[in-house]
Amino acid sequence: MEKIIAYCGLNCAECDAYLALQNNDQALREKTAAEWTKAHNFSFTPDMINCTSCKGAGVQVGHCSECEIRKCASEKGVINCGACGGFKTCKTINDFLVQVPFAANNLVQN
Repeated sequence: MEKIIAYCGLNCAECDAYLALQNNDQALREKTAAEWTKAHNFSFTPDMINCTSCKGAGVQVGHCSECEIRKCASEKGVINCGACGGFKTCKTINDFLVQVPFAANNLVQN
């Protein structure tokens, strides 16, 4: 399977919003909107479940469109936070990785 590693280390190619857009899958949009609404206490609608990846030109889903990690890495021109000289001491990325520790592996590998 293809990997599209986001600035934060998440694999966009595994994200339902990315997959729904790539495959024009309305059923996946509806399923994901319902799941994310319940999980995140925010009312997602199926038309919100589209994403080109945080590095892609086009739409980003939900928080990804305003993510501080994305903004910082993009401005610094790094492939991801693991390639940034401040990675080990950056509070923003390290606080995020506490919540999703599996993403750290992608940052170390790339």
